[in-house]
Amino acid sequence: MRALDTMDRPTALDHGAIQKFLYREVRLLDERRFEEWSELFTPEGIYWVPTNPEAKSPDDAVSLFFDDRRSMHARIRRLRHPEAHVAIPHSSTAHMLANIEIEPTGTDTILARAVCHVAEYRHIEPRWYAGRVEYHLVPNGESFLIALKKILLVNAGASFTSIAFYL
Repeated sequence: MRALDTMDRPTALDHGAIQKFLYREVRLLDERRFEEWSELFTPEGIYWVPTNPEAKSPDDAVSLFFDDRRSMHARIRRLRHPEAHVAIPHSSTAHMLANIEIEPTGTDTILARAVCHVAEYRHIEPRWYAGRVEYHLVPNGESFLIALKKILLVNAGASFTSIAFYL
């Protein structure tokens, strides 16, 4: 029996473990613990925010973000650089996930979907981002790793000023 066969009948414990993992993931972002956050991804993990919600691949549309682990680490180094004007002062953020749904994929990956809302405050200017987030999670011991985090913003096609944090 494969470990994910039990996901055909998710239990409260399954949902609770995934929910706990996802809440920790966004808390790390709010606490600007980007290095720890990036370690939640598989070695091949992808963070993707397309400008077109219908895009099936990053080759189909421009992306606000399309980071693998290597580009995550490069972006984090830039955000930490003392002369990174886009990151000074640092953004204060509050991430919220709601309506978390979990479904098996028939593979070694679990699909978790949620509604997300991110509040940002920087330079006396509040900004809000909202949309749907899709996680492809891989079981890892008693926790999970992220194979893909895809965020579909409700205003994905809008013009954005610089975003100096992860959604």
